[in-house]
Amino acid sequence: MNVRELLQSKKEAIVTIDVEDTIGAAAHKMSAHKIAALVVVKDDAPVRIISEKDIVRTLADDGPQAGRRVIATLPSAGLEGIAPEATLKQAMALMTYSRHRHLMVTEESRLVGIISLGDIVKNLLSELELEKAVLQDIYMAAH
Repeated sequence: MNVRELLQSKKEAIVTIDVEDTIGAAAHKMSAHKIAALVVVKDDAPVRIISEKDIVRTLADDGPQAGRRVIATLPSAGLEGIAPEATLKQAMALMTYSRHRHLMVTEESRLVGIISLGDIVKNLLSELELEKAVLQDIYMAAH
């Protein structure tokens, strides 16, 4: 399976937030959508991902006023993206190497989705369940 097929199976809208919004607004948006990361955009172009981990670190460093801090003031986490044609193995390797749990999926500089390590694990577990069922059927047919 590749990244494009994984995105098609998710069928979730991309949730974004503007780079000039606050950390508090990001936290509220994540909570409302029950997600762990948002794509941060500037003039409709993706510039980074902000995750729960970023929010927790900012709270630890800045205390209660962290919620009023503008996303643009956070240290850059880098822009990790992957092409839709990439394999899930390539996505896992990039996530492991970059130590990110979310990747933006971009095609011709256009944001087409976001995938998480959890999405990949869920897919792998489904594939293992299917493989297990097939092997059980083969075994039962032979005995």
